[in-house]
Amino acid sequence: MPSVNGSEQSKPQGEAGVGPASRAASQPAGRLRGATLVLGLGCERGTPPKDVIALAERALVEAGATMADLLLVTSLDARADESAILATARHFGVSAAFYDAATLEAEASRLENPSKVVFAHTGCHGVAEGAALVGAGRDAVLVVPKITSSQATAAIAGPASMAAGRRSLSERR
Repeated sequence: MPSVNGSEQSKPQGEAGVGPASRAASQPAGRLRGATLVLGLGCERGTPPKDVIALAERALVEAGATMADLLLVTSLDARADESAILATARHFGVSAAFYDAATLEAEASRLENPSKVVFAHTGCHGVAEGAALVGAGRDAVLVVPKITSSQATAAIAGPASMAAGRRSLSERR
């Protein structure tokens, strides 16, 4: 897993509810036990927080998960000050981490929905999927590939066992 402890490649740029000077990842008590999912988000500037929160909740439903399963909210470092992403992390009671475009682009081969348009704007082929994968670690998989609303994207990454279980359920339908 790329480091989030201040290395140049994957340096977190802030966290929800905490000023940019504070970089330590703090989790609410008990949150680390059982919480295994990472929510990656992307959005246009000025997207209303309620819209991003609604999309994030939809992604959790698609994952068959609850708020208690969420470990972290992640995104591109260019969105470290985006109120909708920070509000989403606060809504779920988790920290937010932000990664540079090169770190997200390193996940391009693992993306299910790479985009040339996103690359042209950000320097990486996928913000939500890439950020979720970086935050969840090298062995993680996309549990919920990118879903979209009119102004935002969300994806969830987590243990391979969750993705396998989700596919089995969808294959039975």
